[in-house]
Amino acid sequence: MRRVLFAVVVTAIGLVLLLSFKPHDVAGVAEPPAALAPTQAQSPTPTAQGSTGSAGKPSGSRSVDGDVADTRWGPVQVRITLTGGKITDVQVLQAPDGNRRDIEINNRALPILQQEAMSAQSAQIDSVSGATYTSDGYTRSLQSAIDRAGL
Repeated sequence: MRRVLFAVVVTAIGLVLLLSFKPHDVAGVAEPPAALAPTQAQSPTPTAQGSTGSAGKPSGSRSVDGDVADTRWGPVQVRITLTGGKITDVQVLQAPDGNRRDIEINNRALPILQQEAMSAQSAQIDSVSGATYTSDGYTRSLQSAIDRAGL
């Protein structure tokens, strides 16, 4: 009986260790998705396009970059596009892409986070299951961009 109990405990510990393993360097890493490709202009200050309306708000659109949020697996940074005081787009400027698994997670999680941010019009969004660190970095960078935009 002791041998059986010992075998079960050792197997459980081995499975926990195996499931918590995340490879850091994988040969043949695929190219990052287009959403993660660096953009040419990455200024941390807001840039306005269009004229100013009668209420003092820009009538065109403007883009504001958020802070780079460092996460356990790499940096995350977003850029929001505002039109008339509403978030109309959220682009990912940086996201973890050190290995194939990071890219796979981000291909699934980033579109969900973008949709949630545009729906909520704030950084008060749910994390995506399986992408907790990326979700946390995304919301921190998004909140800094919203703060810079004065929303």
